[in-house]
Amino acid sequence: MLARGRSGLCLALCAFGLALLGDVSRAVPVDDQDYYLQEITNRDHYYSFPYPGEEFFPFTEQPGEEGPIRAAEPEERPGFKPSRKELKQKKNNKKGKSVLETPPDCPPLGLETLKITDFQLHASTAKRYGLGAHRGRLNIQAGVNENDFYDGAWCAGRNDPYQWIEVDARRLTKFTGVITQGRNSLWSSNWVTSYRVLVSNDSHAWTAVRNESGDVIFEGNSEKEIPVLNMLPVPLVARYIRINPRSWFQEGSICMRLEILGCPLPDPNNYYHRRNEMTTTDNLDFKHHNYKEMRQLMKTVNKMCPNITRIYNIGKSNQGLKLYAVEISDNPGEHEVGEPEFHYIAGAHGNEVLGRELILLLMQFMCQEYLAGNPRIVHLIQDTRIHLLPSVNPDGYDKAYKAGSELGGWSLGRWTQDGIDINNNFPDLNSLLWESEDQKKSKRKVPNHHIPIPDWYLSENATVAVETRAIIAWMEKIPFVLGGNLQGGELVVAYPYDMVRSMWKTQDYTPTPDDHVFRWLAYSYASTHRLMTDARRRACHTEDFQKEDGTVNGASWHTVAGSINDFSYLHTNCFELSIYVGCDKYPHESELPEEWENNRESLIVFMEQVHRGIKGIVKDVHGKGIPNAVISVEGVNHDIRTGADGDYWRLLNPGEYVVGVKAEGYTTATKTCEVGYDMGATQCDFTISKTNLARMQR
Repeated sequence: MLARGRSGLCLALCAFGLALLGDVSRAVPVDDQDYYLQEITNRDHYYSFPYPGEEFFPFTEQPGEEGPIRAAEPEERPGFKPSRKELKQKKNNKKGKSVLETPPDCPPLGLETLKITDFQLHASTAKRYGLGAHRGRLNIQAGVNENDFYDGAWCAGRNDPYQWIEVDARRLTKFTGVITQGRNSLWSSNWVTSYRVLVSNDSHAWTAVRNESGDVIFEGNSEKEIPVLNMLPVPLVARYIRINPRSWFQEGSICMRLEILGCPLPDPNNYYHRRNEMTTTDNLDFKHHNYKEMRQLMKTVNKMCPNITRIYNIGKSNQGLKLYAVEISDNPGEHEVGEPEFHYIAGAHGNEVLGRELILLLMQFMCQEYLAGNPRIVHLIQDTRIHLLPSVNPDGYDKAYKAGSELGGWSLGRWTQDGIDINNNFPDLNSLLWESEDQKKSKRKVPNHHIPIPDWYLSENATVAVETRAIIAWMEKIPFVLGGNLQGGELVVAYPYDMVRSMWKTQDYTPTPDDHVFRWLAYSYASTHRLMTDARRRACHTEDFQKEDGTVNGASWHTVAGSINDFSYLHTNCFELSIYVGCDKYPHESELPEEWENNRESLIVFMEQVHRGIKGIVKDVHGKGIPNAVISVEGVNHDIRTGADGDYWRLLNPGEYVVGVKAEGYTTATKTCEVGYDMGATQCDFTISKTNLARMQR
């Protein structure tokens, strides 16, 4: 009887469940039914099973009853220290400033940085897959076509007050705040103007955030891009957090991007969290540095390592801030014959701050490791002259810094003070070269290298940032061989050309004559990065770069005229690449140790590639170096030139090459030079004599 009774009860419950699902599906627009039902029926798949190696302890509360959601204890999470900036802002808040200016006590959970996986995000309904919960991440960018896979927010399938988006933190977490945006879109305007926040321990029983008068209704967004922060009146400890939109832009629909602020509570049994933790043993200054702090850090490094470092500036910003660089070399301040020059620059877009901090960390690391006698770093410093320029656009950075890591949005501080994008502000030399090459019947008027800057660009009326002019002067003064400009918002290494050759296309693979070399250089960074070539990682926004192992030809991604990469290749001897170091342009301070571990090896490996290929000195019969001699490689339609002392470096992949040299007033010469697989450039010197005509004129 008991067994028969239980069986009857089970059948009744199953029938009720099916009826409920039927009612739900009838309430959903036809186009959304499959996706909506999938969200509901798959919930147990995500929540009911323990993770590998993790014991499973079910919660004690019963479904339908209120779980033991509790206010957080006043003490902070062990090991979390607010920065000086946060402490200062907390004091200001006591004087009556808006709560929106109060910095979060806890860092972001990681929706923007992708620490929160797609499987941890769920929603009541969605318009389509490309607008599913997995797209509801702060600052996520839509594709131009806003298609079914890569749209710019989570958008509910219906516009009613019963919709929600939910985050599973996968462990008890002290939730402290929520940051929201509207939908990133070129074609539509959608955002949520108010919402409730609910928390749960089992995703069934939910407790709304309340105050004395009832459920708290938080003020949302008034447009689609500027992030809005709301702090919870009292931090709450739970595993799940749910955002329930209550009102939205009248002419739009329910669409959100968000970030959750929270401190995960200590849990030694949580295998998932331990597996994803990243720590570093490097004793470095992991914080965001404003202009004054950046300058002071450079001084500290110089004081620690005075024999191998030098601080100098290459010019000033629009607002008069000096563009400081640190040189690291065994003989700082001088170009040594036979020693290649390398540079890293960052911050052309002022709000892409991770590159800036990575360069500051790199200069500290190299100083410390040199003093410790690390043979790899000692060898690199002795054989290379390294230049580190962490902030090309300090004016833009200042704007982003004042807003903070989560509230600056996607573009605040990107441009210079006068509204110029430095990264695309260099002269377009590609068009000059290609037009000359297309005029096959006429004699070439433009060389394949060291193309001069057009007169119009040099005029005072040209729309050129003072920062751009400073970089150009710097690149013309120092014979750089290899360089990387660190950017943010993606995880990929882009190599030239960045501009498509056909004016009718916006995307087209456009290789340089040195395409194989550039592809190797890009791969050398990407393959040693912890995440770039990981096939399991999620794409940052709309592009999946795994098919090219974390690298991309710039023009095949999106065409750009006047990029620093193309200019560097066509106007100087330097091979320049753009290195996008993280999905989050402005990661929270707590993320910096992990980002350093992600990029440290790559930063060093890429520098070491400056010694790949051939090098040498072109001399006359008296042993004097000949400047401005042209070095050509058979089969590669791109030449380089010797420096003031007659020395040169030519990046090449392993192989055998016929190398030629010519200089005005001198005889020409060729020889075969072999590049090996071991690290270190092959010495390939030339001695040439004056021509008979030159002797007669003399």
